[in-house]
Amino acid sequence: MLTMDPDKVCYLVIKAREFDAKVEPHEQDPGSNPADDRGVGILEDYADDPTFQELTGALESLNEDEMVEVMALTWLGRGDYDTKEWGEALAHARRVRDENAVRYLTGIPQLGDYLEEGLSRFGHSCESVEMGRL
Repeated sequence: MLTMDPDKVCYLVIKAREFDAKVEPHEQDPGSNPADDRGVGILEDYADDPTFQELTGALESLNEDEMVEVMALTWLGRGDYDTKEWGEALAHARRVRDENAVRYLTGIPQLGDYLEEGLSRFGHSCESVEMGRL
């Protein structure tokens, strides 16, 4: 049974998706039109990117039990476990969780999708949280 506040997980989903939308910085094409390139920089991924900082900050603010559940939800959403194996997923997350957990999670492509899928397996949705942000 999920004990973490689903809205907190939904916030992570939103931040992870914002981060997933980032692309590698590109060099400006000398033949490109600067008017066409406006706004592209916001989607580029830089080391001091506030989107990455928001995601890592949110993950770092989790207590130990919440971090374990986020890791287990990620695996559940990815299909590594099913809801019947939730206890096993939590036990595995407790065993492997260490000081690199945030780096591990931010390195997972589609983290937001996996978290949301994991939540949905417990009957929760991020739809109302996402609608409130638009």
